[in-house]
Amino acid sequence: MRWFRDLGWRHLVGLLAVAFALFPVVWVVSASVNPTSTLSGQQLVPDNPTLDNFRRLFETGFWTWFRNSMVVAGVGAFGTVLLAALAAYAFSRLRFTGRRAGLLSLVLVQMFPQLLAFVAIYLMMIRIGDVAPSIGTGTISGLILVYLGGAMGVNTWLIKGFFDTIPHDLDESARVDGATHWQIYSRIIMPLAAPILAVVGLLAFVTILNDFVIANAVLSNNEDSWTLSIGLFRFVADRYGARWGPFAAGAVIGSVPTVLLFLYLQKYIVSGLTQGSVKG
Repeated sequence: MRWFRDLGWRHLVGLLAVAFALFPVVWVVSASVNPTSTLSGQQLVPDNPTLDNFRRLFETGFWTWFRNSMVVAGVGAFGTVLLAALAAYAFSRLRFTGRRAGLLSLVLVQMFPQLLAFVAIYLMMIRIGDVAPSIGTGTISGLILVYLGGAMGVNTWLIKGFFDTIPHDLDESARVDGATHWQIYSRIIMPLAAPILAVVGLLAFVTILNDFVIANAVLSNNEDSWTLSIGLFRFVADRYGARWGPFAAGAVIGSVPTVLLFLYLQKYIVSGLTQGSVKG
């Protein structure tokens, strides 16, 4: 009992938290191999597991949706990291007119989620499509541009907080040796900021991959450009109860890239989040 009071109850709480977090995952994986493919017949441990749900899923445009999601999430995450890092370096290391106003504007922008502006985004994309159809509604490139614009605020602040923890003496030593701002940024700051860049890229990738509302508003009129979330939603929209199995199978496959990315970047996650929140 003394061991339980001092230490054992912590293990119990940890096990309960892990069970609570893994239960939805186990339920979806179970549904993906359930032969009934219905919500009413769903069981945590199916009697006769089968891969028929995956076969039914592959008869749709699943791989096209999956490819589009990977392109949008990958390019969007890379562009978010690149633009946010450039802006963060300017706010952290340079002194220029309007710097304080720019920082305050970023704080104000990040207070309002991008979801609140999806009607305005849709109307704006329609107007842009009239002038430049290649980045208008129904295009993957247009959706990527929308994501790049909406992720600047919070990511710039997060990266700037990390940049502020890097000693300025490194910059001064590099300038003495004749280094330019770009050389300092690319050869000194960026390698040292790898943890926060990995965290921002991971968060951006997951956010873009899971988004439905904005993607549906921009891509709803072009089936060839649908992302995974749109395609699976349209697949089960008319017969949701009867297509739960293939939907769960698609969710399982769609989660694999995120899990692999987490495993690959796990060494950066904790250090990047904690060090980036030291200064703001």
